[in-house]
Amino acid sequence: MTPDVPTPPTFSAYGRFFAPLALQAASQGLTYPLVAMVASRGPGGPLNLAGLAQSNTVMFVLGTLGFGLVTTGMLFGRTWDGFKRFRTLTLHIGLAVIAIQAFFCLPAAAHLLFGRVIGLPASIESPAKLTLLASIPLQFLFFVRIPFQVAMYNARATGRASIATILRILFTAMLSPVFCFVGMVGPVWAVACLTLPVALEVVASARLAGPYLACMETSHTPVASKKEIFLFNLPLSVGGYLLSLSAILMGAFIARAAQPERLLPVYYLALGLATPVAYGATRVQEVVLSFPPASAGDRRTLRFALTAGIFMGLIPLVFILPGLSELYYVRLQNLNPVDLPPVRITAMALMLYPLCVAVRAQGEGLAGLARKPLTVIAGQAVFMATIAVAGGVSLVLGIDGNLIGPIGLSLGNLASTATLRLMLRWVTKTDLPVPPTITSAGQIR
Repeated sequence: MTPDVPTPPTFSAYGRFFAPLALQAASQGLTYPLVAMVASRGPGGPLNLAGLAQSNTVMFVLGTLGFGLVTTGMLFGRTWDGFKRFRTLTLHIGLAVIAIQAFFCLPAAAHLLFGRVIGLPASIESPAKLTLLASIPLQFLFFVRIPFQVAMYNARATGRASIATILRILFTAMLSPVFCFVGMVGPVWAVACLTLPVALEVVASARLAGPYLACMETSHTPVASKKEIFLFNLPLSVGGYLLSLSAILMGAFIARAAQPERLLPVYYLALGLATPVAYGATRVQEVVLSFPPASAGDRRTLRFALTAGIFMGLIPLVFILPGLSELYYVRLQNLNPVDLPPVRITAMALMLYPLCVAVRAQGEGLAGLARKPLTVIAGQAVFMATIAVAGGVSLVLGIDGNLIGPIGLSLGNLASTATLRLMLRWVTKTDLPVPPTITSAGQIR
């Protein structure tokens, strides 16, 4: 008799595991294109969308202080005592974040941030400042939601947790056309259209997590203090900050290129469809963690990452087909028909973005298996540096602003991947967990 040899996982096994994760991840980003029609139909048109996108980016950068909280909660929040401390810390971090956000809503600070640092034209700076102020409740709701998600994740009830997200998406899809129909349009109403479904998601998450919270046992050993939990969470958020800041940096370069009032909205409209699929591509990391390579020469997950990235990069191109592009960009997003050609060009340039993200996520999965998170942080630092260099060179060469973003995102992800893979060969092993992956265009929440 011969010993049983485990059957290597097939592409179909990878696909069955990856598809629901990618769908759930991508669906979180669908709410933002849905409310884009509410913003762009107000006075100012697509300029409102550019302002909303910039304020969302700033909000996500500030919220990145809690980016590692889900991972932290899954470790420290398994007992009732630990969960209570984790929940208290999460809410305290949320209050600190919205206090910082409120500071940047003060007129002088808001102009310094949006007008001088980012360099937005006045027509885009105004809706950016308004929406940053209006999104303070939204920011706090994201933190309120985290403990309920953690309780379900610890109970391995990820399907149950996704129900709340699905409700959020459906509610947003219902509200957006209603807001447009009754004339509740513009940047502030767009934030309201985002906030109300998230509030529903929080309530639904609380109800869905209720049975698991009731079953939590009291800890029989000393639990970590809030300070210890915070210090554990802090390094998990460092890499997220770098990637989120890069999105602001990208907007600053595009704002300084020619025709920013025309090309910034063009870029963000195309990015609004590319970002959700790129975020879905980050779930390749979980594929690697769940199906570890059998050896150093096992390249099956890399080949899967390439296949998934190419497929997901083609999805947004459906919306540039004749007829559908007019329906989505012109009729729904209120884009001037003369700007359809640069939108199509931008969408085609962004085709490589999900592919580059998928390859980077595969490398970060390998770093997770090797417990070498410093390689991920180093790769994210190189990503930001590459964004800065690519943006500066693009400005000098006179490249159109709508192409600066796709060039920077693709090169940044590739440089990050190369750095990570080189460092995996020699960085000393550590026991810290690897930070969660985000899209390089900011986290999606």
